[in-house]
Amino acid sequence: MARFKPYNYDQKVFLPVSLDEQLVEGTLEWAIHQVVENYLDLSVFTKKYRNDETGTPAYDPKVLLKVILFAYSRGIFTSRPIERLCRENVVFMALACGHNPDHSTIASFISGMDREVGSIFTDILMVCQEQDLLKGTHFSLDGVKLSSNASKHKSGTHAELEAKRQKLEEKVREMIRDHKRKDKDDDGEDKGSGSGKLEKLEKEIAKIQKFLKENKPRLGKQGTEVKSNTTDNESALMSTEHGVMQGYNAQAMVDSTRQVVVHAEAYGRSQDHSNLIPMVDGSNEQLQKISKGKETLSGKELSADSGYHNKDALKKCEQEKIDAYIPDNKFRKRDTRFKEQKNKHKKKSDRYTQEDFTYNKETDSYTCPAGKELKLNARNQQKKERICRLYRAKERDCRGCPSRGKCLLNKKGKYRTLVIAVGRTEESTPNSRMREKIDSEIGRAKYEKRFGTVEPVFANLRIHKRLDRFTLRGKKKVDIQWKLYCMVHNIEKILHYGKAALC
Repeated sequence: MARFKPYNYDQKVFLPVSLDEQLVEGTLEWAIHQVVENYLDLSVFTKKYRNDETGTPAYDPKVLLKVILFAYSRGIFTSRPIERLCRENVVFMALACGHNPDHSTIASFISGMDREVGSIFTDILMVCQEQDLLKGTHFSLDGVKLSSNASKHKSGTHAELEAKRQKLEEKVREMIRDHKRKDKDDDGEDKGSGSGKLEKLEKEIAKIQKFLKENKPRLGKQGTEVKSNTTDNESALMSTEHGVMQGYNAQAMVDSTRQVVVHAEAYGRSQDHSNLIPMVDGSNEQLQKISKGKETLSGKELSADSGYHNKDALKKCEQEKIDAYIPDNKFRKRDTRFKEQKNKHKKKSDRYTQEDFTYNKETDSYTCPAGKELKLNARNQQKKERICRLYRAKERDCRGCPSRGKCLLNKKGKYRTLVIAVGRTEESTPNSRMREKIDSEIGRAKYEKRFGTVEPVFANLRIHKRLDRFTLRGKKKVDIQWKLYCMVHNIEKILHYGKAALC
């Protein structure tokens, strides 16, 4: 007959645990413990507490920060799971030093550190400087779009939200009429069917009413109204490879030496067009703090993709004496290396292009595919930095043309115009200087540093740290989460590439 070892749950087992020994040297939890315990000045939190003489002692900010940073490194960024881990996971127990902070304490600590998070970020950046991780020769700027804690279906202009409110009110009235009719058919017996759904609709109506009353329409950069969101009005609708989402555009300025994040901030706008200037200012502020006013981005190289290319951004770089490499959105078309690839993947369009028109040198005119003539209308028309010649067809020739749909880009257009570039203006502009720089062999090589500098940061945070969305609402709180994640990334760089011991 088989024999088995006996077992009995009605017994007590003594398990001696040394909290310090759980933080093994060389691990990320050990690095977080060492950095927070020995290098960060968390006295910025003390003025928040009013329990000098009365009230219970509070959890030490160092303990809470260690637990939160390590939880973020594991992709855990909600307070209830963190609370549970402080009771069940021995590493979290060690970092919390045996304390068991509840979820409300953890949540309020994170969401309430909007003034302190910048100071902590700078202290960690100072450690990176001391560990020789910042060479300060080349910096790269980019952003990653992440979902917010808000539904895109709660978005709309004020007119659209008002129309939605009216539609919901009509639906409520219809449900009430339906209930009354059923009550009458059932001899006055109220079975309460649909009462929960009715209450939900009434709450949604009240929420929209309150939002429209308390918030003004959001205006875009063109001065036109953009869609607001009744849940998180500081987030924005953003186009991604996977469709449209409600979210934030998280920006990072990264040093090329060890991919240390020098400055991080989240913005509630989809396009990067206006993000370079505040990111440059924020990076200058951080560099001045860690170098005691000696260093800025002045004299350094900066690379960013074409989304940041605009007149104001280029002027800012020139004013700050930054050696910037920010291409326009047509730089690949000018690059001979992409010529074969461009032709290979080029889609044939049904619309007529300049190649479909025949030039007549004797009459200095063009003939369209339908055989009509386009005469010279302007000799030296300046468009941006180009000098062009304009050729225009007659309105009567285009009015009844069977190829009108293939020729005119605008359905309401009256006649076809050809714009032929014949030269460039002699005046040098920020755009022309940047184009000349980025088209050079050296410029292309320096711009390519961007891929190996900033993209690995986003890969680490999104894949290894599992940052796929923000859980807090409002720009200030989202910015806290983004900076905390970037701190974890920087501490990991200190752990792997630091030149001196953290002990």
